[in-house]
Amino acid sequence: MDLLPEHNSAYGTKEYWDERYAKEAPDATFDWLKKYEDMKPYIHKFVPDRSKRILHLGCGNSTLPIDMYDDGYEQQANLDYSPVVIEKQQALHGEVRPKMTWCVGDIRKLPFESGSMDVCIDKGTMDAMMTQGGDPWNPPPEIMQACKEEVDEVCRVLAPGGIFLYLTWGQPHFRKRHLMREGWTIQVEELGGESSFSYFLYILRRTEE
Repeated sequence: MDLLPEHNSAYGTKEYWDERYAKEAPDATFDWLKKYEDMKPYIHKFVPDRSKRILHLGCGNSTLPIDMYDDGYEQQANLDYSPVVIEKQQALHGEVRPKMTWCVGDIRKLPFESGSMDVCIDKGTMDAMMTQGGDPWNPPPEIMQACKEEVDEVCRVLAPGGIFLYLTWGQPHFRKRHLMREGWTIQVEELGGESSFSYFLYILRRTEE
């Protein structure tokens, strides 16, 4: 079954993902960029406390929250704007991983209280959103605004001392402008990939009380 879109801009649309998830098998998985095995050293480094409250932004049917749960990170909330995938994931994991929650929502208007999370993770979701504008290197104003709204919401829901982990293929020159906020620090880790292609993990820490 061919699930690839005709144009990359489809990756930024809810219609594409609803249709794709509806066609996929209930236990299908898809991971952008990296899997947990690749990210584990960084998760352990930046989130050593496994009791932290973690929010996945645009979880899809990624194996990342599942593998993290099995590694002891049980306090996880998984959000996606596709009700199709959320229903499937809830049915698949709800009973065997009962402390993890699934909800439908928009990353630009998160259905969570301010300061209610310790960690937010975006693994390719903002990148997918950028494809909708046609040029991820120089997004149009409406995409820039959508990225701003996502980061603003992350800043709102993270508690003091909280961190935002954003994994992307976007180099710092292109991504830092979307992430810079007063009262936050930014650290960048480069993750090597196949054929010497690199990914970048941005670590934003909330320093203000």
